[in-house]
Amino acid sequence: MDFNLPEEYRAFRDGVRRWVEAEAPKAWARDLEKDEHNYPFALWDKFSEAGFHGVGISEEYDGQGGDVLMQMILARELARTLGGLAWIWGITSFAGSKSIGIYGSEAQKKKYLPLIATGKLRAAISFTEPSGGTDLLGSMRTTATRVDGGWRLNGEKIWSSSAHVADYLLVIARSNRNITKNHQGLSLFWVSTKSPGIKVTSLAKLGMRSMGSCTVHFDDVFVPDEDVLGEPDKAWYMLLPTLNNERIMVGAFCLGVIDGVLEDALDYAKQRQAFGRTIGQFQAIQHYIADIATMQTSTELMLHYCAWKQASGQPVGTEANMLKLIASENANKAADLGIQILGGMGYSAETDMQRYWRDSRLWRIGPITNEMVRNGIAESLGLPRSF
Repeated sequence: MDFNLPEEYRAFRDGVRRWVEAEAPKAWARDLEKDEHNYPFALWDKFSEAGFHGVGISEEYDGQGGDVLMQMILARELARTLGGLAWIWGITSFAGSKSIGIYGSEAQKKKYLPLIATGKLRAAISFTEPSGGTDLLGSMRTTATRVDGGWRLNGEKIWSSSAHVADYLLVIARSNRNITKNHQGLSLFWVSTKSPGIKVTSLAKLGMRSMGSCTVHFDDVFVPDEDVLGEPDKAWYMLLPTLNNERIMVGAFCLGVIDGVLEDALDYAKQRQAFGRTIGQFQAIQHYIADIATMQTSTELMLHYCAWKQASGQPVGTEANMLKLIASENANKAADLGIQILGGMGYSAETDMQRYWRDSRLWRIGPITNEMVRNGIAESLGLPRSF
């Protein structure tokens, strides 16, 4: 067993780390986050110039190439300073390049992947229903009705992050009501935000502020057949592999947050003076930092294991759930300990600990709650469904 990254991946990691230090330092991330009503187009443009939107997209479609492990390395390094703002890259990577790349037609790939790879197209995810949250299938009220040349969408989605600046929305809707199980009769649509009948409303929230999250209303929105992804009524079966990828991506973002928390906690513990010495000499502080470092290593090992399994084509559903669970809880707990270490400064907007805490708190809820993740893990071990 070799736990070392191959040279190609180490070189990529080191290059991204240098880029982050030069182009996206923590102080700038704090400024972007404070300007919560304005989407950080400057950050998006920097990602475009660096070629990051093309990571994971084949060179055939103007991308940079690279597998899921390379994408996770990028996600981790970005989140170390950017925290939740790393989703500025991640949302389009999942909703756009990953989704089009896996179940898009060849014509759709040729049309959209080069635009995504070069930063000319932003995407957003419109899955969650206002009445359902994690109960996506049972709460599905957004409908797609067959019409001449395409479909008509009606309904509402919530927590669609960056929808207010997106060019396209990845939308799941009920396309067939004659079903026996809720996962049947669903279709996936690639919907232009310029379509008549779409209304986007911004939502205030605790963290990931300047990225923006929205409610999206669909009022008889026409979607042509050419913008249906995959086979109609079969969306859930297509989505499952990409949902695993999303959970692995969340694990990478959480690990990046832990990285940022640990380096800030160490720097502060070595410099802050109290009771005649640096606070890093106190056992309580040392224990907090030891706990954060242990969370970092355990999350890293699980992330690499899951990314390796997915990249090599092995089943990874249960492991991806486990990663999402431990990574999100570790990141939020690490940030909470970081606030404790910094004391009043940890609560201050002048430092990053409070930002890491607020951003990482979401990952215990989305894209699926940790309670539902635990249900899925238990079922994979042969226990009956509990809901």
